[in-house]
Amino acid sequence: MIYKIRLILDTKEDVIRDIAVSNETTLEDLHNSITNAFGFDGNEMASFYLTDDDWNQGEEIPLFSMDDANSAICMQNFFIKDVLSEDKSKLIYVYDFLSMWTFFVELITVAEDTNQFDLPSLLLSVGEVPSEAPEKEFTSEDTGDTDAAENYDNLENFDDFDFDNFDEMIN
Repeated sequence: MIYKIRLILDTKEDVIRDIAVSNETTLEDLHNSITNAFGFDGNEMASFYLTDDDWNQGEEIPLFSMDDANSAICMQNFFIKDVLSEDKSKLIYVYDFLSMWTFFVELITVAEDTNQFDLPSLLLSVGEVPSEAPEKEFTSEDTGDTDAAENYDNLENFDDFDFDNFDEMIN
């Protein structure tokens, strides 16, 4: 089977690559295909994130496992067919955690392998990759708890805070 995948770089301008890979491709191989398609050297840390249809970030699948166990979660232990299907067709990919290049990865189609071309293959290239990653704006959700924010703003000195009685204060 051939998986045709659309890669969209999270920038203001359209920067899109469509690639074709085998269903036996690991996420590590997909990582290498993405870095090649966008002209990165591939030497930085990266992670895929499972996501839902609304692009809400879920479980992380890192490039390398930080665990000594052989069954640890890492890209080399997952095949494309394990994480992308018609039901779960999206992933988020982050390359270089200092620059935070962020990509939306979406399954376009699954087709029979007709040996038309070598895999992986770049099918479409739209737009130029900017010289620097766009800045990410991290904002918190408004929880509606204005008392907590007001108390934080009124705290003038942490030395005045009674940490010994902290549990009593929040209960």
